[in-house]
Amino acid sequence: MWAGDAACQNLGIEILAVGPGTATLAMSVRDTMVNGHDTAHGGYIFALADTAFAYACNSYGLVTVAAQCSITFIRPGRRGGRLIAEAREVSRAGRNGIYDVRVSSDGVVIAEFRGHSRTIGGSFIDGGEAAAEAPSA
Repeated sequence: MWAGDAACQNLGIEILAVGPGTATLAMSVRDTMVNGHDTAHGGYIFALADTAFAYACNSYGLVTVAAQCSITFIRPGRRGGRLIAEAREVSRAGRNGIYDVRVSSDGVVIAEFRGHSRTIGGSFIDGGEAAAEAPSA
C-alpha cells in the first residue's frame, strides 16, 4: 500500500508501526503546513489521522475504504512539531469497522478522529483471493 501512496510520501508521513487493527504514524509540521494563525492547518492533521486510520483498517490485507470520518480538534499543532497518530480498532464485524485515532504532539493530545470503514473486496497482498474474503459477522 505504501509503495503507491504518493500523497503521504509527499507530506512526509512516516509509518512507525502497523499491526492487526492498529497503526502509528508520524509527521512533522513544515512551514508550508501552517495557516494564518501560525498553527498546523487542520487539513494536514486530518490527513495524518486519516492515513493512520487507513493503515489500521487495511492491516488485514483486505481492500478497505473510509465510509465516514470525523475529527475533533482539541489543541493546535505547532510549526516544527512532530505529530503522532495512533489508530486502534474499536469494532470490526463483517465488512464494517470503526477505528479511533488519537493525534498528539509532545505527548499532548491535539485531536481525536473516528473513522468508519467498509471492506470492498479483494486483497492487495500477493497470495490470491482466498485471503480476500471479508470476515464473517
